[in-house]
Amino acid sequence: MAVERLNQRVLVLNRLWQAVNIIGVKRAFSLLMMEHAQVVHPEADDIKVLNAEGWIKYSIENPPTNDRDCIHTVRLRLRLPSVILLRYYDRVPAKEVKFNRQNLFERDGYCCQYCSKVYTAKELNLDHVIPRMNGGRTSWENVVTSCVRCNSRKANRLPHQAGMHLIKKPAKPKWRPFAYAVHNADRMEKWEPFLGELAEEV
Repeated sequence: MAVERLNQRVLVLNRLWQAVNIIGVKRAFSLLMMEHAQVVHPEADDIKVLNAEGWIKYSIENPPTNDRDCIHTVRLRLRLPSVILLRYYDRVPAKEVKFNRQNLFERDGYCCQYCSKVYTAKELNLDHVIPRMNGGRTSWENVVTSCVRCNSRKANRLPHQAGMHLIKKPAKPKWRPFAYAVHNADRMEKWEPFLGELAEEV
């Protein structure tokens, strides 16, 4: 299958109809063809749930109006699904945000928490507000994003000892990992009925 439009994203629902992931078109078609998933297709006031055979038939009977909304096989033009429903998986995404460098940058908006300037990831460090040598913990509440210059200036001191001030108090993020992914995706209108509280969480 020659897959075009690989950049389009597909919302994944578990078998309890809860949004659990966002994947690429190629992966979505793989799950569909292996019969691990079905396409959920909102249409007017109805929602169709179609297996691979049903989706192929629907695509033939309702051909896409432009190439942006389809993929080409050797003989067919298949519609791109926007939502799929997993047949067996019933878990939900983790509610705790993992403490790591990337998520700290996301929490702080790639902004140095001392000088308030925005940088790229390569230009940023992580700073322990209370230095580790003073018993400071490596936690959401004690680690902030810092530029190289501010990090060097503060060194192993408390902010006030270096004549510096945090622009905001560090805290554990309130968003869930998947909610954040949904918020930052190019959401389609067809996703909205399935997002529930995720649509408002971030």
